[in-house]
Amino acid sequence: MPKYSWEGISETGEARKGTVNAADEETARERLRAQRITIKKFKKAAAGQFNLNLQLQFGTGVNIRDILIFTRQLATMIDAGLPLVQCMDILGSQTENQSFAKVLLSVKHHIESGSTFSDALRKHPKVFDELYVNLVAAGEVGGILDTILNRLAIYIEKAEKLRRQVKGAMVYPIAILCVAVIVIVIMLTKVIPVFEHMYKEFKGAKLPGPTKFVINLSNGFMSNWYFFFGGLVGFVVILTATLRSERGRVFFDGMILRVPIIGSTLRKVVVARFTRTLGTLLSSGVPILDALEICAKTSGNKVVQASIMYARDKISEGKDLAGPLAETGVFPSMVVQMIGVGEQTGAMDQMLQKIADFYEDEVDVAVASLTSLMEPVMMVFLGGVIGGIIIAIYLPVFELAGNIDTN
Repeated sequence: MPKYSWEGISETGEARKGTVNAADEETARERLRAQRITIKKFKKAAAGQFNLNLQLQFGTGVNIRDILIFTRQLATMIDAGLPLVQCMDILGSQTENQSFAKVLLSVKHHIESGSTFSDALRKHPKVFDELYVNLVAAGEVGGILDTILNRLAIYIEKAEKLRRQVKGAMVYPIAILCVAVIVIVIMLTKVIPVFEHMYKEFKGAKLPGPTKFVINLSNGFMSNWYFFFGGLVGFVVILTATLRSERGRVFFDGMILRVPIIGSTLRKVVVARFTRTLGTLLSSGVPILDALEICAKTSGNKVVQASIMYARDKISEGKDLAGPLAETGVFPSMVVQMIGVGEQTGAMDQMLQKIADFYEDEVDVAVASLTSLMEPVMMVFLGGVIGGIIIAIYLPVFELAGNIDTN
C-alpha cells in the first residue's frame, strides 16, 4: 500500500507531521480531514526508499505510551460520532509504530468480520490486558464507550506515573552499585598489582594484615576471575528461577513487603494500584467479582494477589469486602475502614478513587524520602569499600614514612 508523508495544523493550532498508508492520495487526504487536520504539505513517499530507521523489538513492540495515545484519540473520535471501523482504520494507518499498526488493523478486520470491539481486542492479550478489555466491554454494553476510554486513559496515565516513580527510586542505588563494582574491578586488576610489585622490592618489609588481604584478593580475582563471573551468573540464574516458581515468588513478595522503609513504600504502591484499578472497574459497571479477579492479576505481588482472591471468595459467599480485606492483614486499617464506609453509603467506587489519590500522594512523599535516604547510605557504602581498599594499599607507605620520621 502506498505511503504518503504530510505536514499540517491540528484543530488546536498545533503543528503536526507524519505518514499515512492509503490506497490512493484522495483516501489519504480524506483520513487527514477526518482528523480535522489542515494539510500544508502532502506528497507520496518515494518508492523503494531505503529506510535506516532500525528498531530492536522486544515483546510486542508496543509501549504504554502508544496505548495511551490510541485510547485518547479513539475516545475523541467516537465522541465526535465517527464509526468505530473508520476510527481503527485512521489510527492504524497513522501510527508510527508498525507493530501497533498491525495490531490495530487486525482489530479493525475482526470488527468488520462481526466481532465486538472487546472481543477483537481480546485476541491481542499481550497488547490489551484483561482490565482494558473488560472496561471496553462494559462501555459497549452501557453505550458509553467514549466515557470509558477517557477513564482508561486517565487510569493508564496514573498507573504509568506510579510505575515511573518506583523505577526512578531504583535507578540511583543501582547506578551507584554498578559504579562501585567497576571501580573495585579496576583496582583489583590494575592498581593493586602495581603496589604489590613495588612492595616486593622492599626486601624484608613486613606488610600489614589489611594490605596482605587486598593483595591476596587481587591475586585470587585475577587467577580465578571465571569463578567470580560464574558465581555471579549462577546467582542471577538461581534468583530468576526462584522468582519464576510459585513458592519462590510468594516468599520473595512476602519478604519484600516486610523490609523496613522499602516495604512500607511498596505497600503504599500496592494499595494505590489496587484501589485505583478497582475504583475504575466498578465505576465503569464491571461486576465486583470480575473486578477483584482483574485487580488480583494486575497487583504485581503474589501475596497481595492471594489476599484479593481470598476477599473475592468471601464476597461470593455473601460477605462484604472490608471484613475479608482486614483479615488478610495486607491492607492498612484506614483503607479497610474507608472501603467499609463506601460499601455502607453505596459510593465505594468514589471512595476507592479518593483512597487512590491519597496513597499516590503518599507514594510521592515516600519515594522522595527513600531517595534522599539512599543517597547518603550508598555514598557511605561506596566510600567505605573503595576507601578501605585505598587505605589498605597505602598502609605500608604510611608505616615507612613513620619509621623515617622516627629515625
